[in-house]
Amino acid sequence: MRALFGIALLLCSVCVHAAPNEKDAIALAEKGAQFVRAHGKAEMIARINRKDPEFNQGALYLAMRDLDGITIAHPTTALIGKNLLEVPDADGKPFRQEMLALAKGKGSGWVDYKFRNPQTGKVEAKSTYVLRVGDVALEAGIYKP
Repeated sequence: MRALFGIALLLCSVCVHAAPNEKDAIALAEKGAQFVRAHGKAEMIARINRKDPEFNQGALYLAMRDLDGITIAHPTTALIGKNLLEVPDADGKPFRQEMLALAKGKGSGWVDYKFRNPQTGKVEAKSTYVLRVGDVALEAGIYKP
């Protein structure tokens, strides 16, 4: 009986911590956009950079890039202030250029590429939702199974 309870508890914790999906990424980007409109870009930058749990949920987190391609907010602080447009993913895809073009064009949409998952430490397939808000692009991505 104890073993069954343990298995049930484990299964429930897995359900609660299910991997984020497309809807979660869109919702996070839209939440960030609402925050920028209400509190300003500087406060959003500060929240992202300090890994505020409202905008950083492990593998799903919000990042911000200006329309010149410079990362201005990211939970990985080593990326802040850098223009990495010319740095491709593991397959050679210039994904950041695609993100920037999407932000400047349609203003929102998805970009697929490979990136290091902070939870596993491995390079994995990722899809990021890009949403332009004024003169910046918010980015929220999910790792694909």
